[in-house]
Amino acid sequence: MSNLSKETLDLYRKIATNPVSDSDALGKAAGYTQASSAVSGLTTYSLDPVLGHLYPVLTPLRDMIPRKTGGKGIQANWRAITGVNTANSGVGISEGNRGVAITHTTTDYTAAFKGIGLDDFVTYEQDWTSEGFVDTKAEAVLGLLNAVMIAEENVILGGNNSIALGTTPTPTIADVGTGGTIAANSAQRVYCVALTYDGFVGASIAGGLPLSSTRTLSDGTTEAYNQGTAIKSVVATVTTANDGNATHSITATVAAVANAYAYAWFWGTAGNELLGAITTINSYLITATATGTQNISAGFTADKSQNSLVFDGLMSQIAKSGSGAYVFTMATGTAGTGTPLTSGSDGTILEIDNALKSFWDNYKLSPDTMWVSSQEMKNIRKKALAGSASTMQRFVFTTNQQGIIIGTGVKSYSNPFAMGGNVELDIKLHPSLPAGTIVFTSKTIPYKLPNVSTPLRMLMRRDYYQIDYPQIKRKFEYGVYADGVLQNYFPPAFGMITNIGNG
Repeated sequence: MSNLSKETLDLYRKIATNPVSDSDALGKAAGYTQASSAVSGLTTYSLDPVLGHLYPVLTPLRDMIPRKTGGKGIQANWRAITGVNTANSGVGISEGNRGVAITHTTTDYTAAFKGIGLDDFVTYEQDWTSEGFVDTKAEAVLGLLNAVMIAEENVILGGNNSIALGTTPTPTIADVGTGGTIAANSAQRVYCVALTYDGFVGASIAGGLPLSSTRTLSDGTTEAYNQGTAIKSVVATVTTANDGNATHSITATVAAVANAYAYAWFWGTAGNELLGAITTINSYLITATATGTQNISAGFTADKSQNSLVFDGLMSQIAKSGSGAYVFTMATGTAGTGTPLTSGSDGTILEIDNALKSFWDNYKLSPDTMWVSSQEMKNIRKKALAGSASTMQRFVFTTNQQGIIIGTGVKSYSNPFAMGGNVELDIKLHPSLPAGTIVFTSKTIPYKLPNVSTPLRMLMRRDYYQIDYPQIKRKFEYGVYADGVLQNYFPPAFGMITNIGNG
């Protein structure tokens, strides 16, 4: 007891002379029992010492495309050869004479290098709190790297630097007396706003379309930023029939817009035109009052489709006029339904066959991969299997005491339009490809082009790098960045089918 202070001894004496009664909070239980909650009582807390990054980091295009450092200056410059002997000069020659000089088709490309990156921070208090448990600062940087790679994948796929969507076409609308809950004799106004890939990714019915103005950066400064919206259409108006029935619906269609991958629809009475639908086809069937809260008056009077802060991604490079890439837009079809892919009688898809035939007829090549959304993966499987009148498919079922494993899938597409016979195209899901679009890519070209070993590459002025910013507040601030551009040396080896209806 020699180490106890006088104050501690006094406390012991006080407790001995005034014991805690059974009614007191400290004396309710005669002993110790397990607490009913993990965070109450004298209970240890079991928590894994490492945080899990429980989110997908799926970047298939970024992983596939070669990366080369050493980019110089402010832009990349390259030349693509898209044709040889384009005049189809004859090869026959007379004795002692030379042949005809052939003509080439070439296209010069320039693309400015663009920086990408994101910031994060860890406060001093958070660092202290996690000390001995997890390195929060390391976790913050790892999370930043993952976030930048995911964002870079989206830019590689759909970044739009150069294609302006302009003004969205005026919708064509019509009253239908059945199929909805719109009142009779109601004057309805409909607007449409075409969206780039960026606009589609950032839009939702509940949150509205992204409004492009300024954004605030981590250091408090602001900058202008376009988020992928076209100019709104001219309003289309219709008054439902005065038949006394509240069962009306309205069909709405617009002409398809190049490099638009979605369309936002606003409708209602004058002054109440609210966002009600976002479609990946160029039509919609309006059956009820719009459920969104964003009003068409929120903006969309200027073209905000081009993002000067990113490079052109693969889809923009395919869609660009004169690229030589294959682009096919499905017909408008029935409003709200569109035109789905067409099943052949032999297990093929008509639109895919037409694309592959075009690749061969024009450039004597075959792409090696089709990138699809989950919608197109399901529809291709359904049409390829259900549409075949032959008995070429063979299904092998494995059974055990637990039951039969069932289900079908498609892994590849057989292309008959290729040198040497059929070749297989891989069919791969892309995590952020919009429904209604199929993208064809090639890893190689079947003939040699000077100094071109791969049709795609990322040329980097600086690949992924981290900055630890000077501490001007009681927190550790980080940034993870990269700087480069996507180069496509042979756009004709790529293509896409867009505006595909679900079905």
